[in-house]
Amino acid sequence: MTTHRLVATSAMGLESIVADEVKKLGYETQTENGKIYFEGDERAIARANMWLRVADRVKIIAGDFRATTFDQLFEQTKAIPWEKYLSVDAAFPVQGKSVKSKLFSVPDCQAIVKKAIVERLKLAHKRIGFLDETGATFKIEVSILKDVVKLSIDTSGVGLHKRGYRLDQGEAPLKETLAAALVYISKWNPNRPFVDPFCGSGTIPIEAAMIGQNLAPGYNRSFISEDWPWMPKKIWEEVRLEAEEAANYDQDLDIMGTDLDPRMIEVAKKNAIEAGFADLIQFKQRQLRDFTTTSVDGVMIGNPPYGERIGEKEVIEEMIDDMGRIMDSYPTWSVYMLSSMADFESNYGRKATKKRKLFNGFIETNYYQYWGIKKPRQ
Repeated sequence: MTTHRLVATSAMGLESIVADEVKKLGYETQTENGKIYFEGDERAIARANMWLRVADRVKIIAGDFRATTFDQLFEQTKAIPWEKYLSVDAAFPVQGKSVKSKLFSVPDCQAIVKKAIVERLKLAHKRIGFLDETGATFKIEVSILKDVVKLSIDTSGVGLHKRGYRLDQGEAPLKETLAAALVYISKWNPNRPFVDPFCGSGTIPIEAAMIGQNLAPGYNRSFISEDWPWMPKKIWEEVRLEAEEAANYDQDLDIMGTDLDPRMIEVAKKNAIEAGFADLIQFKQRQLRDFTTTSVDGVMIGNPPYGERIGEKEVIEEMIDDMGRIMDSYPTWSVYMLSSMADFESNYGRKATKKRKLFNGFIETNYYQYWGIKKPRQ
């Protein structure tokens, strides 16, 4: 087993949550913007991919250095022992990005990194001529920020938000990773009722159910590093077995998703069935103003429409106004809403207990948190 420098990438504003997830797996972390660094072996790679709910990807840092010329980029890339990771027949597409750096031409940087890796592999494996690249795939990224080059290898493949249960979705789907973060921030636990009044394709309720039953988000999907020759199949089998044993399928859940659109309710039901929650999550077609409950100490989490189309804003403002008035009747309930609307609080009728800036894709939003009054213990 080899110790690797690893990084879990995340959306802006979610770094602390991903760092907490990594720490819970037993690894020490260092955090930068959108990046959580840690060290671990092959088992750490498999466990991080299996269990991180909020991270976007897990990558290996192959090397980092300063470069202001193409010659420096080539030579320092070539100096990295790529043969530790890439077999002689490895396929290794190179992607890149460059910000505030002298080497600003991304296509040129990609081509130079590719050429340097080829030269290194030919030298290490004593090969002449072309490498056929018919083996396992290793996605390489060259990232340059202020002349500092980081070369990484993606261990996830398809982004970690792809859990495998979303068969269909609405027009503006919420990423599963962000949905999980919204649930984490609310500190909801499976002993409390849970409602999403704008459930769409059901992502937030499904992510809550996965958290409630401690289901590993990566259990029903595959990862690009599973095909790598130096990642033992046995490790993946053991990590999947650990995930199976950790799952609490007997945990009762009181989770409901509602939406005005009957088509989305059908989509949400299909996605819930695919996720294994056919009988555990209730989905109903219902307007927010019809919300009523006899439960206490519940959590309402939602991602209401942002009102970006003509004529929508007034309708959504009225809906938020309804929500504020309705939830005043349920003081023990906590309400958490993700919205880009600057006047959300005035429409809701009072200031949020707390706000947290988050990005839904490229849209800057606030996560408005209204904490409920704790009911006295009996």
